[in-house]
Parts: sequence; structure tokens; C-alpha cells
Amino acid sequence: MNRLAEKYKKEAVPKLIEQFSIGNAIAVPKITKIVINAGLSKSIQDSAYTDAAVDVLTRITGQAPIKTLARKSISNFKIRQGMVVGAKVTLRGERMWAFLDKMINVTLPRVRDFRGLSQKAFDGQGNYSIGFREHNVFPEISTDDVEKIVGLEANIVTTAETDEQAKALLTALGFPFEKIEDKKK
Repeated sequence: MNRLAEKYKKEAVPKLIEQFSIGNAIAVPKITKIVINAGLSKSIQDSAYTDAAVDVLTRITGQAPIKTLARKSISNFKIRQGMVVGAKVTLRGERMWAFLDKMINVTLPRVRDFRGLSQKAFDGQGNYSIGFREHNVFPEISTDDVEKIVGLEANIVTTAETDEQAKALLTALGFPFEKIEDKKK
């Protein structure tokens, strides 16, 4: 079992039960999946960008991504129906916990000028989104191999009913949220 999954069961669950007065341990919020995606708008001019993004997602997650296609044509963006406009990977189970552990302990500290994760990135339904401007911060990517910079977004889907519960869950797992006092200065 992954150490973060173990931390969830041994530390986070009792803490959340006490904090929110939850009567049943099954009702405690948990992370169900993580969806990592990359938008491929640059692939319109450069077809090699799609291959680079797919390779990056495969190396970071250890799982082959799905290419997402445009549902309809948009002439202003030079997009035709059926064009590849993105790539995504959905992680569940052991791979999800391994990715989260790696992201919290290795990737986020490598982000330049990192002061903490935004507390405003919750969607109102208990899910959280993190954006990475560059994929170089992940340990699987060697800076010598980088030809194209790919931006990524990780969406953490939870069973939490409110953003407050989701934030408490992610904080208990060790997510480094920025302090609100820092923003006021």
C-alpha cells in the first residue's frame, strides 16, 4: 500500500470524522480519481507537439493517454471537427496514490517561486484543480530531453460535498496551501 493511502486511512479519516462529526467512516470524503490533461492548441501549427504531449503524459503517469477530439468546427481558432485538441489520463487506485505522493513531495517543491497552492481552485463541488505551466517539474522528465514545453492540468475529484470538506481532506493529506495572510500583504 502506498504511504499516502496509508496516511489517509490512519490519520486523515479519524481527523475528518472528528472535525465534521461524521457518524460513519464510509461517509468520510475521499479522492476517487485524478484526471491529468494537456491542451494541444499549439498542435494546429506544429503536429509534433501532439506526439510530445502524449509522450510527456505517458512518462509522468505511467499510463497511455486518450486523445480528445474536437466535437465541432470553430473557424476562429482554425479547429475542424475531429481534430486532436487535447490528451488526458485518468488515474485511479494505486497509480492515483503514487501520483499524488510524487506530486506533493517531489513535484510541487520543484516549481519555481512556489508559495503554496491556491485556495480558490475548488469548483464548489469538492473538486480541486492544479495547473502546471511546464512539465519539467516532474521527476520523470529530464531537462535534456525537452523539445517542446507542455502545460498540464491535474483535476482531483473527491467525494466531498463542500469545498470546506475537500480542503480539509487535502490538507490532511499534506497539500501545501498558501496562507491567506500572505495574499493580503
